[in-house]
This record gives sequence, C-alpha cells and structure tokens, in this order.
Amino acid sequence: MTLIILANGKTNEVSQRTDANGALWVRLDELRGATGWQMKPEGACLGELCVPLPPDRREDWIADADDWVWFCYSDFADMIGQKHVRDGDVWSLGSVPEVRRAGLESAIAPDFEVTERNGDTLRLSDLRGHKVVLFTWSSW
Repeated sequence: MTLIILANGKTNEVSQRTDANGALWVRLDELRGATGWQMKPEGACLGELCVPLPPDRREDWIADADDWVWFCYSDFADMIGQKHVRDGDVWSLGSVPEVRRAGLESAIAPDFEVTERNGDTLRLSDLRGHKVVLFTWSSW
C-alpha cells in the first residue's frame, strides 16, 4: 500500500505504514525524496539545517518494521512546528518554520518558476541582481 505526500511543491508516492495513532511514518530511504529531510549522525537535516532528535524520543520515532527502517515524520513535524494535515491516504506538509523564518530575515524570496505564454520557463533566480516587482491575483 502507498500514500501520497504533498511537500515542497512536489507530489510523492511513498510506502505506507499505519499505527494506532494514525501517524505519518516514512521509510528512511524515501524520506529525502518525500520531505527534503534526511537522517545524519547529527539528526534530521534539511540542507544545512539539522535538528537533533530528542534522546528520549529516538526509539519512538525510528522503528524497524516490515524489513524497513521507518521514521515517524508527523511527530517530528509537531516538534519543529511544521503544520501538516491528512485526508485519507494524502498528507500535505506545510513549510518548515525555521526555513520560512530564515527567508523572512534575509528578505530573499524563495525561488519558483512559471511557464510563460510562449511556453518558456521563467525562474525567479534567473532575475537575480535585477529589481523585480511581482503582481499576483486569483479568480476565486
């Protein structure tokens, strides 16, 4: 069985493990692709940001089951203040507060891309060094 994780602008299908609490468990080999985080000796890391796992929670959050090593991502997300919501077999993960905070402090907008009317892809990073004004709207 699989479930869908919506995170970082991507849709990822991963293996499913359920528990009595309905927590989101992600196999360690699928963690980086699904969430951007990876396990290192210093803890869970997202790029240069590393968060040590509390020693008293490590055994609760990392488990061997079904011949795989699993990580209880929803409990970890709660600890770091990352919002998440579940609808059936689909989980949507909000932005990581520390990453969002760093972006606000640096006043540098996160990179994104749009498809122009002629089909070309325009990335915000392509305009680095130029002044940019963004206008957005929505029909709803």
